[in-house]
Amino acid sequence: MSVLKTKIWVDALVRRAETGFASAYVIRRGDEDAGAVLVKVVAADRLARLFVPARDEQGERVWQLFRKDAVPESEADAYCARRSDDDPDIWIVEIEDREGRHFLTEPVEKL
Repeated sequence: MSVLKTKIWVDALVRRAETGFASAYVIRRGDEDAGAVLVKVVAADRLARLFVPARDEQGERVWQLFRKDAVPESEADAYCARRSDDDPDIWIVEIEDREGRHFLTEPVEKL
């Protein structure tokens, strides 16, 4: 089984978002081969949902919400900063979309 490099996956996510007429930015670049990725989605109300990677029972990647409900953007940013301090390989992608779409193709687990 081959694993997709993080840089390629992030580039594809940014492209999917931009194709959907959203704005996507790489806020922090991590390890290009195997860095973890946090995805922050900011909607028109300036509230953020933060998606963090996890693994399901079969070992497949899924996404979980950092909090059940959207949080102030500053709270999401503070979490990202703490994770960056702990993990120098982490990537942070911010998507700004009026509708709050995340553009993730992997499953997103509901809380």
